[in-house]
Amino acid sequence: MDQDQWIRVPVGDDAARWATRVRCRRVLFVVHNVTSATRLLDVLPLFDDDLGVQLLATCTGSSAFRSGVADLLADTGLPVLPWEQALATPVDLAISASFGGELAAIQGPLIILSHGIGYTKRLAAPSTEHRAPSTDADADADATVLPRSAPPPVFGLAPDWLLADGVPLADALVLSHPEQFDRLAAACPEALPTAVLAGDPCFDRMLAARPYRDRFRRALGVGRGQRLVLLNSTWSPQSLLGDGEGEGAGGTGGDDALPALLPRLASELPADEYRVAAVLHPNIWHGHGPGQIRAWLDRARRAGLALIDPLEDWRQALLAADVVIGDHGSVTYYAAALGTPVLLGAAPLDSLDPDAPVADFIRTAPGLDARAPLRGQVDTLIESHVPQPGPMRFTSSVPGEAAVRLRRAFYGLMGAPEPPGPALLLPLPLPDPEPALRTAPLYVLTRVLAGPEVVLTRYADPAREPAGAGDAHLAVHEDTRDPGQLGLADIVFRCGAPDDPRFGPPGRWAAEVLDRHPHCALAAYVTGPSSCVVRTRDGVLLRLTSGAEADADPAVYASAVHAWLAAGRTLAALIEDGLTVRTGRTGHHVVIAAETDGPTTGGTRQRPSPAPADMSTAHASGADTPRAGRRSPRTGS
Repeated sequence: MDQDQWIRVPVGDDAARWATRVRCRRVLFVVHNVTSATRLLDVLPLFDDDLGVQLLATCTGSSAFRSGVADLLADTGLPVLPWEQALATPVDLAISASFGGELAAIQGPLIILSHGIGYTKRLAAPSTEHRAPSTDADADADATVLPRSAPPPVFGLAPDWLLADGVPLADALVLSHPEQFDRLAAACPEALPTAVLAGDPCFDRMLAARPYRDRFRRALGVGRGQRLVLLNSTWSPQSLLGDGEGEGAGGTGGDDALPALLPRLASELPADEYRVAAVLHPNIWHGHGPGQIRAWLDRARRAGLALIDPLEDWRQALLAADVVIGDHGSVTYYAAALGTPVLLGAAPLDSLDPDAPVADFIRTAPGLDARAPLRGQVDTLIESHVPQPGPMRFTSSVPGEAAVRLRRAFYGLMGAPEPPGPALLLPLPLPDPEPALRTAPLYVLTRVLAGPEVVLTRYADPAREPAGAGDAHLAVHEDTRDPGQLGLADIVFRCGAPDDPRFGPPGRWAAEVLDRHPHCALAAYVTGPSSCVVRTRDGVLLRLTSGAEADADPAVYASAVHAWLAAGRTLAALIEDGLTVRTGRTGHHVVIAAETDGPTTGGTRQRPSPAPADMSTAHASGADTPRAGRRSPRTGS
């Protein structure tokens, strides 16, 4: 690279002329790709409040997964050195979470951290020029396959990775558990003197955040009585998202599992009793592209699947989960270490070090049975789960101590005194709220009880008609991708602010929907997390408001009112007593009040709502009234 692209402050030939603090020690964060950068971001705060340290960042350019790195480095706000300038700049400490790039050429002490749960995977060994920026994908840390005649070495524990010209590449190699010392001694005794037991900062951040699990669940849109099913995939064809390559072990390993799994999640797990989310490895996001990932999972997302940010929020999702359907990656093992039930959807043992604890876990953890009912497997596992002690034990032998031990190692290599304050990691932030938005058609089963009470089960875009007792109707979001579904809908609904000028007042929007779709029995405008406004075919306008403890999707309440009226029950009883809506084992009390239309605007004349005394069984009579008892509403996306 031309030197005119090198930065001039705070390092460079004439940096002393322009910098404000010129006697700082230099700490260089060496980024291989987004995956390794996540571990470096964990330890970045250990240098906070030290005015004697200047932090710098660089990217080796050695990874096949280069997308996303520039944005990540820009977000850190640190000066970013081109790799050639980084190699030409003396530093007091370099920190890497990978082995890619010409690390041996760095001018300063080097410490290497694992960017997962220790060193567990077999990866293709680097070439003799292995740390040159021009190294191809088959020779860097992102490669995954060697000829089957020779088993690949264990990434991070073999001489191929640890030695440069016969001597240790790093001045310090961070391990999280003594069992890694044993494997290191057997595989590469020359590097054993560099090993430092310093725990796992990523795991420590999760352990510290466990008291806030309920907050993370609420942020992810998990309501009372709901179970969060978290899909997790590492990268490679053998992963849960992979299209199947090589021999699998445990569950559906080796198959293209996810295309068959996704429609089963929608068809077998009721939408209001389960929340489904996915954590995908950064190499998937940045290898195939976020737009491609969203396109691949479009139907599942419209059915309510939440895609979790692979950099910021995956740990919070892991803490919030009730069960993880995963594979042989680090995130699945972290889930087991937290005591969360795990079902293996893919588990290729041939890519793991057979002596690593994760291999023992893969051999013994339950596998997903593609032929058995999915809901039964999920519920049985959750209810009978007894956490294995191995994952918790082997993830870190010094839980809660990573910050102290790592800072001590960093400053020791620099030959500098530590700052006087305690060594602390950042707490996991609370994710932005992500309610479950479903624009796929909803197949709704209802049973009207005395009370008044309605039992209701919704399935988002099921691949086949779900089993269950009760009457069925179809509820369709106005923004459905298939507008033809609106003509089949018993209920058309949408979500938005009540004062959104694009739709007008909720009552007027509802009237327009009913005029546009003559076979629709009820229109519902969800105005907030606990309320909606509905209009029936006979012109009655109602406001449905849940009680303080109710936290269901308000569109559920609209379906319950539709079922109540379609069964011939009276509105007067609802307005007087309210309605209990039951989803699974959870009850939600709903207050129902008659609304009056606002003034006529825009040339659309609103029909006045009848007085409560007139509200009886009009909803269930006439040619254009709801189709009560219909069992097979057509769904699709």
